[in-house]
Amino acid sequence: MTIEEMVAMFLMVLGHGVGNRMIQERFQHSGETVSRHFHHVLYGCSKLTRDIIKPKDSTFYDIHPKLKEDKRYWPYFKNCIGAIDGTHVSCIVPSKDQIKYIGRKGFTSQNVMPVCDWDMCFTFVWPGWEGTAHDARIFNQALKRSDLNFPHPPPDKYYLVDLGYPTMIGYLGPYKGERYHLPDFRRNSNFRNSNETFNFFHSSLRCTIERTFEVWKNRFALLRSMPSFKFETQVHLVITTMAIHNFIRQHSTTDKDFNYYDNKDIITEIEEADQPFGIPSEIQDRYSTSMEILRDKIREEIIENFCDV
Repeated sequence: MTIEEMVAMFLMVLGHGVGNRMIQERFQHSGETVSRHFHHVLYGCSKLTRDIIKPKDSTFYDIHPKLKEDKRYWPYFKNCIGAIDGTHVSCIVPSKDQIKYIGRKGFTSQNVMPVCDWDMCFTFVWPGWEGTAHDARIFNQALKRSDLNFPHPPPDKYYLVDLGYPTMIGYLGPYKGERYHLPDFRRNSNFRNSNETFNFFHSSLRCTIERTFEVWKNRFALLRSMPSFKFETQVHLVITTMAIHNFIRQHSTTDKDFNYYDNKDIITEIEEADQPFGIPSEIQDRYSTSMEILRDKIREEIIENFCDV
């Protein structure tokens, strides 16, 4: 079997979600051969993921053009380096483990914690968590684990997070108790107070990660209906599809999925609602007064320059 055939079979499974039997018929190879070479390609791709899923600039020195070129973000969010959010991917687990993997949407899933930049590329991912795991708990563990190579923000830089995460040094969340998601503002565009104004600008920028999820999941049908691989393989598939996502973004200027979601302010659906049970108690004490002061400062600058909103 040629390398081209191996890669073609691999991409058919990822992109179209087809099973082993259909691959056998299409390429005229046995099921054992198909499975063996599928895992060979997956193993090879997995070895490359650390070189592909990482920040373009580990120092975060340069300010991204997306921030400079949009009056909603410049200069208010000039030190913002990306966004963090959780997302769920369907998974197959043994019946004895299903309860802890069944999330709020009623199906078994692995909770995945990605970080993305303003190019809609993934710069970090930690998959494999149970569907019932709280986003903030995964986030807290990611910050503690030095072996994960989490791209911590340098001093004075920060990520955007939503209401499911604490507003702590290096991580800027919205105001609680106010409208936040963009579809809510589409239904009524009048801001009721200055906190809502900040939330709208914050959400407009942070939704880059929601649109990144849309591109990623629309491209790979396997993520919507995971075949019954071993769970470890399912985890590797999540990481590998993210690496391929990044590779396409970095090497193609004509990709229809990226072109569709690039610079769009509203996605078709908010995938993850705010965690209804709040921030876990062991993380609540990590809130930062300095980040709340920064949030207030940005809010006042936005109000001053967009007084007609």
